[in-house]
Amino acid sequence: MALLEVKDLGVTFGVGARQVTAVEGASFTLDRGETLALVGESGSGKSVTALSVLQLLPYPVARHTPGSSVVLDGREMIGADAETLRAARGGTAGMIFQEPMTSLNPLHTIEKQIGEAVQLHRPMTRDEARARAIECLNMAGFPDAETRLTAYPHQLSGGQRQRVAIARALILEPRVLLLDEPTSALDVSVQAEILNLLSDIKRVENLTYILVSHDFGVIAHMCDRVAVMNHGVIDQFGVPRDIYDKPATLFVASFIGSPAMNLLRFRGRLGIGDRQVTLHHQKIDVPAMRVAFEGEMVLGVRPENVGLSNDAPYRARVLASEYLGTTQIVTLQTQDGQVKARVPSQQVVRMDETVGLTFNPATITLFDAQSGRALRSELNEGVLQHG
Repeated sequence: MALLEVKDLGVTFGVGARQVTAVEGASFTLDRGETLALVGESGSGKSVTALSVLQLLPYPVARHTPGSSVVLDGREMIGADAETLRAARGGTAGMIFQEPMTSLNPLHTIEKQIGEAVQLHRPMTRDEARARAIECLNMAGFPDAETRLTAYPHQLSGGQRQRVAIARALILEPRVLLLDEPTSALDVSVQAEILNLLSDIKRVENLTYILVSHDFGVIAHMCDRVAVMNHGVIDQFGVPRDIYDKPATLFVASFIGSPAMNLLRFRGRLGIGDRQVTLHHQKIDVPAMRVAFEGEMVLGVRPENVGLSNDAPYRARVLASEYLGTTQIVTLQTQDGQVKARVPSQQVVRMDETVGLTFNPATITLFDAQSGRALRSELNEGVLQHG
């Protein structure tokens, strides 16, 4: 049985004419030891979904739609009594927030706020709670834990405060940790340290993570599966590689990746088995189609799958080049729109030069421009959940 099963989750805020739908029909499962990412733009519903697991939303302003279900470790959370929720919060699952200062009491020492968390849930003497707090602080990589228990949050750096928050979440030995953008408020150099720490803790303690993030680099580093949310709906659910290589919608294609996937709009007709489309009178090879389609389409191709060649018939003018060490991002203007190509830095590129573009045909995704949905092809037929 899955450790967490979310089914048809819906969340609204307000009532009547002021009611806003934050999440609609979200469903997913999570097994022990897995890491699931909830990713999307601000306001996409990813944090609301995560907070629903432990019923931490501002009820009754927030409401779950009929049929919503969140089963954590065999217990239904929606509508659960206070005792069930108390056992789940901290015991079964812990939470680490984006900004540790919002979860740490500025008037309490480290020892008090970590020790109180364990004493509320388990019978334990003060000395035992203190020893457990030191153990968890050491696990979280907090320096000189034993001598700094009397410190207050304002005396710590951002990274140290987040380590305290991690230690407090670990103290009750939870099975699940909800991580709500745990590094986005930290300096870049500290972010990598915290991410590596969380990965180490997960491996050693066999924890299950739900990671809320907008950073696909973080997601690819840590996560087994990804749910991409858009306006409260899960647009695509799958492993990180499929999310990146085989986007199910135009939103996923444009949101995931930096630079984003190139998207070129055109009109055409496709039959089942067709392997070519026409862009500005030039034939472009694509994966064999599994559906027929006629109308406005969008061709999607990642920058690393675009090459520059003087001999290629599909022409573009060089607008800019961004040096990135071993590679460069070249921005080009075609008659169908702008294209970015990631090519070796030693490749000579001149501003305003006209060059030919090549696309790796095995990596191209075609979309229905009106619905925004990917058209089924040999590339994505095992990934798409729609026709």
